Amino acid sequence: MDIRNVLMVISLGLSVLIGLAVGRSTRGGDSKSSADTKLLIGLSLDTLKEARWQRDRDMFVARCKELGAEVLVTSANGDDSQQAKDMNSLLAAECKVIVIAPHDGVAMAASVNAAKKRGVPVMSYDRLVQNCDLDLYISFDNIAVGRQQAQYVIDHLPTPGKGKIVRIYGAPTDNNAKLFKQGQDEALKPYIDRGDIMVVHEDWAEDWKPENAKRICNAAIAAGKTFDTVLASNDGTAGGAIQALSESGLARKVIVTGQDAELPACQRIAAGTQSMTIYKPLKEVASLAGDLAVALAKGKPIVANASINNGSKDVPSVLHSTYVITKDNMVNTVVKDDFHTYDEIYGALPEADRPPKLMPR
Repeated sequence: MDIRNVLMVISLGLSVLIGLAVGRSTRGGDSKSSADTKLLIGLSLDTLKEARWQRDRDMFVARCKELGAEVLVTSANGDDSQQAKDMNSLLAAECKVIVIAPHDGVAMAASVNAAKKRGVPVMSYDRLVQNCDLDLYISFDNIAVGRQQAQYVIDHLPTPGKGKIVRIYGAPTDNNAKLFKQGQDEALKPYIDRGDIMVVHEDWAEDWKPENAKRICNAAIAAGKTFDTVLASNDGTAGGAIQALSESGLARKVIVTGQDAELPACQRIAAGTQSMTIYKPLKEVASLAGDLAVALAKGKPIVANASINNGSKDVPSVLHSTYVITKDNMVNTVVKDDFHTYDEIYGALPEADRPPKLMPR
């Protein structure tokens, strides 16, 4: 799907109609004309510790550069107070638009509103900033992601639609984690209500840390719970759960879900310890985020395909589809899209255990 084929045009307020600076560059170098002037765009990230966020940064920066804009990147390392300082720094640097992937979507509301008071539009990337005057939100359909994860579990239980599961949610500070849970709940509810599926243990993994997911899974094992599945909300928490399962001799005996198609997760799927992940075409979305950021800075109309309420307003939103990845379709999706190479995923496996480089359709 080409995300640029969208459904409705959202007309943004005058407060976001910001034009190019004329006659000078905001970030070094001499400018000969307005055509040479580079827009400065701020990118405030929660973290760069995960490979996924490094990819987002690199692709966003590359697209903005293609469009003649320069990006000032900050990373808060999971610290809300640091991210608030980062937002202030981006405003002080006279960024024409700020793109934020918040650590805590509630805590960053004040920073977004402060930017708006100064006439700087703000776009929320991947994670929604809540209770604020946000201009735009770009992400994936996170409720659909949760449904995809849960539906995979329902379909692949030893007896489809019947079994016992452990649920590991994401960071309680991340609105996306709540959306993933909402989608999972929607798919699981009829089975839970009938008693066909039982949740034997569940908890939230603070900051999405694998060690916290490992602790949750260990708690279920230590309590003597038997289960068929660990419904983990992303690949990092899946990795932590798989560590616990491996130490207890349960690896490859329990379904484990994930999300983000991170390289270690794809390698685990190839090896059989993780069952599935969700592939998000980051290149498409990060590149489009660059298009939208530049459009915001230039005061151009923005096109959206959805509207998401953040507790304060209905935020114009652009949501992209996601795809379930298993060992059966990984070559034709993740590898084909150059998200990871064949050798990166399968290089550690014996030759006999590797799939053909192009799987038959």
